[in-house]
Amino acid sequence: MIQRRYSRQRELIYNCLLGTKEHPTAEMVYQWLLPENPNLSRGTVYRNLKLLAEEGLLLRMPFPVERYDACTEQHTHFCCRSCGAVSDLELEYDPELDQRVARSSQLEIQWHDLVFYGTCKECIDKKNSNQEEHSLQKEEG
Repeated sequence: MIQRRYSRQRELIYNCLLGTKEHPTAEMVYQWLLPENPNLSRGTVYRNLKLLAEEGLLLRMPFPVERYDACTEQHTHFCCRSCGAVSDLELEYDPELDQRVARSSQLEIQWHDLVFYGTCKECIDKKNSNQEEHSLQKEEG
């Protein structure tokens, strides 16, 4: 691994990711940091996220829009198909799954990523609220 010199911007970006449970895009990180760092460029954010991921300090997650996670331990994610939000799930990593796949495929498995897709609670609540409002309007009309 190449030893990179210290960068205040890289530290700022890394600490931003450490301070959130969200799985932000590079653009989100840029927008979060911009108000207090008006000289920060998008390119700096994108380059440093890439470097931090290459150094193993962040996970780069290739959802439709690339996202980043400061938790580099194997863990499970949920992706909302409605709003695109990504969150961690509180499920233990299952090394037995790695072993089962290795046995059945004759491949050498180091780890797996597991992502569940569906609708998040916020989107479900919003949908239910809209349906209730629509029903009330029908009854009144």
